[in-house]
Parts: sequence; C-alpha cells; structure tokens
Amino acid sequence: AQHTSPPDGGWGWMIVAGCFLVTICTRAVTRCISIFFVEFQAYFGQDYARTAWIHSIVDCATMLCAPLGSLISNRVSCQVGIMLGGLLASTGLILSSFATSLEHLYLSLGVLTGLGFALCYSPAIAMVGKYFNKRKALAYGIAMSGSGIGTFILAPVVQLLIEQFSWRGALLILGGFVLNLCVCGALMRPIALKEDRKTAPEFLEQDYVPKAQKQDLKRMSTCSPLIKAWSREYSCYCSWKEYDFLLMPGFMVLAVSVLFMAYGCSPLFVYLVPYALSAGVSHHQAAFLMSILGVIDIIGNITFGWLTDRRCLKKHRHICYLFAVGMDGLCCLFLPVLKNFPLLVPFSFTFGYFDGAYVTLIPVVTADVVGTSSLSSALGVVYFLHAIPYLLSPPVAGWLVDTTGSYTASFLLCGFSMIFSSTLLCFARLAKKIKRMRLQSLTNDPGTKQHIWTNGAIAYSVTAQLDQNDVEFLAADTNSYSNR
Repeated sequence: AQHTSPPDGGWGWMIVAGCFLVTICTRAVTRCISIFFVEFQAYFGQDYARTAWIHSIVDCATMLCAPLGSLISNRVSCQVGIMLGGLLASTGLILSSFATSLEHLYLSLGVLTGLGFALCYSPAIAMVGKYFNKRKALAYGIAMSGSGIGTFILAPVVQLLIEQFSWRGALLILGGFVLNLCVCGALMRPIALKEDRKTAPEFLEQDYVPKAQKQDLKRMSTCSPLIKAWSREYSCYCSWKEYDFLLMPGFMVLAVSVLFMAYGCSPLFVYLVPYALSAGVSHHQAAFLMSILGVIDIIGNITFGWLTDRRCLKKHRHICYLFAVGMDGLCCLFLPVLKNFPLLVPFSFTFGYFDGAYVTLIPVVTADVVGTSSLSSALGVVYFLHAIPYLLSPPVAGWLVDTTGSYTASFLLCGFSMIFSSTLLCFARLAKKIKRMRLQSLTNDPGTKQHIWTNGAIAYSVTAQLDQNDVEFLAADTNSYSNR
C-alpha cells in the first residue's frame, strides 16, 4: 500500500493486534519457562544454577539474534520473517518435549526457540511504528502490554497443564500455541511511506541504470529485493543505508544507555521473591508481589503510552522515558530498606508501573532518533544490546549475594545502573540543545551563507566561524548527513 504518511488507524489496529499476540507468544512464553524449573530439576537431578541457564539462553538468544530478524524482514518481508520465526519457535518447544538431558534443552528450548522469537519480535514492533505517528505511544502501549497480560493468563494455565499432562505434555501444547505467530505474520501487511521513498540514492541518475528501471526505482522502496537484483552497486548502497544510523551520535548515546538500563532491570525479576522470603514474607505473599508487578506493568504500558500521546507531552516523550527509567532506578535503591510486606507492595506498584512505561517508550524513542525508515534495523540493534546484560546481570547479582551475604549490593548496583542510563541520555540531550543554540546564534550573523539540502532542510556554512565538527553536527541534526 502507498501512503505519504502513517495512516494512524485503519489496518494499523490489526498490526497492533498482531504485535500484541507476538509479545504474548514470545515474551510471555519466555517468562513462563521459569515455571518448568522445578520440574526440570526434579527430572534431571541438576542444581538451580545449571537449570537456570535455560531461561538465560532463551532471553539472550532472543535479543542477540534480533538484528537477524530485522535483516530478514528488510531483505525479504516482515510477513515471511515472522512466519519463519513462528515455525522455528514451535519446533524448538516440540523438540524440548522429547528432551533427555539439560544440554538437549539448552539447544532446543534455549537456542532454537530463542532464535524463532528473535525473528518475530523486533519486526513486529517496527511495523507498529510504520503505521502510527500521532498515536504511536498509545499503539505501542497496547501492543507491548501483551507481555504482562500474557504472563498473567499463561502462568496459571501452564501450571495446570504441567499438573495434567506433565512437563513434556505442557511443552508440546505450548509448541502448538506458539504456531499462532504464523497467523500474526500474515497480518503484517507491508506499507510504503513517503519517508522511505525519500531515501532513493543519488546514483539513480547514472548511465548504467536503464530508464525503465529508474522509473521503477523511484516508485518502490529502496530496500526492495527486486531492485537489489538489478544492481550490485545498489545492493551495497542499500546494505549500508539500512545501518547508517549506527554513526549517528544520538543513536550511539542511546545504545550505551540501553546497556546500563538492561543490566539494571533484569536481576530484580529474578531476586525479588527470594529477597521477600529472606525478609520474612510468606511464600504466598511473595508470589503476590510478582503478580502485582505483572498487572501494574500492563497498566503502565497502556496509560503511559496514552499520556505521552497527548499534545502537552508528545514533544517531551524522550524526557518521559528518562523519567521512567530513573524512577525504576530509585525504586531499586530504596528496596534494601523495605523489610516487610506492607512496604514491598507499594514498591511492586511503582516499579511495575514505570517498567511498563519505559518498555513502551523504547520503540518510540528509537523512532525519534533514527526515523521510521530505519526503525526495524535500529530496534534489532537495540534489542541485541539487551542480550549480554540479560545473560550476565543475574549471575553477577547472585555472586554479590553470595559474597556479601545480603541483597543490598545487588539492588544498589541495579539502581545506580538505571540512574546512570537516564542521566547519560539527559546530559546528551542538554549538550545537543546547547550546541543547537550556539549554531543558531551563529547563523543569525550577517556573514552566513544559506544552502538548501537535498531533503529540503536548511543548513548554514559560517565563514571563518564554524569549525568542521559544527558543520557535521548540523548536517546530522537535519538528517542530511548521508548527502554531505
């Protein structure tokens, strides 16, 4: 379908529904794998540490292979990528039901299922960004809430399946359930936007491109597989164009920030229940704290997405993201002094709400930095950056607990990590604003010469006043750096 701008509705709501189901089948199912831990330990006779690697490998593989999902989506289609991912994930779960060792589960449930989830997750999220602009945060809030809603519903269902059919039967049924990802992929109707067509390369005017093909190139997306078959030079250009955002200063800062944010958020979901039990809270109350986190996470997804789509906050969604990450960091810092159930309940409400809030805004902030044309590839990189912190932070937190004999050091490290993530983006944003103000003051000087960039943005070369770094910054800020 051809659109000059995102339709903000229509079939876009079906895209949201499809992404909602994708998050249920990927993130919610991943969380529910922890329910099998006791069964795996009892059947294979292994300790918690070796069994816990199953969940870590699934999470790590999902994030580590996210760029591969974006690549397949860009080179073939989002529909094919998600359907292929659904088949791989289902195959992994079905093969896991026949496991005879933990190593078998590492490969089938960990690597194969995680790879399938990776092919589905980031492309589905990117499609929402292509269909929505004015109500983007609300659309993402609804789509990402599938993780919390799915966990809330699937957790008791999976426990019931284990009791009725054993862990093998439960995994077999989950394998059939995950096949719904193929249905979700069928819903992802591609869309061509004006922003995509603006990225047509300059060498379309070269002599080696036939006139008939030039007309087709102008009408089609720059990353069409048919176009790349026509010209090897174009293929090289397109491959670079998909990932040229990696050189953007704004994305570099966002990437570093994501590393610290991902490190800080992961251990709490692993150690909240053990910490509550060590503080004298009953098993029932400790489980209730996790239920609160899941439910409030859903509310944070939807309400924060709706709020940041309002006119008064839409221009400040970046700041709202920083605020949400910073609040979660503060919650972690205060957690060691919360020693009873009445104090831990408000913590679960607060942390759960802001966790849902910033998860919703990750795609929105990424789109604001790189634009919708590069959103799929950028999200693949962003989720890829989650992989290593997700894999390492729980063992590091556990080592600190073993070494110090308390959870204080682990929670303080998580809190400071998330606060540093928020502070880093805040200072980067302030530096960019100061730089822009300085450039604007220089452009008001009578000695400036005005130039019009190819995309219509205005830039200024200031005689004997702007250095090369200033010119490069202004070019990047107008999204014209590729035409320098």
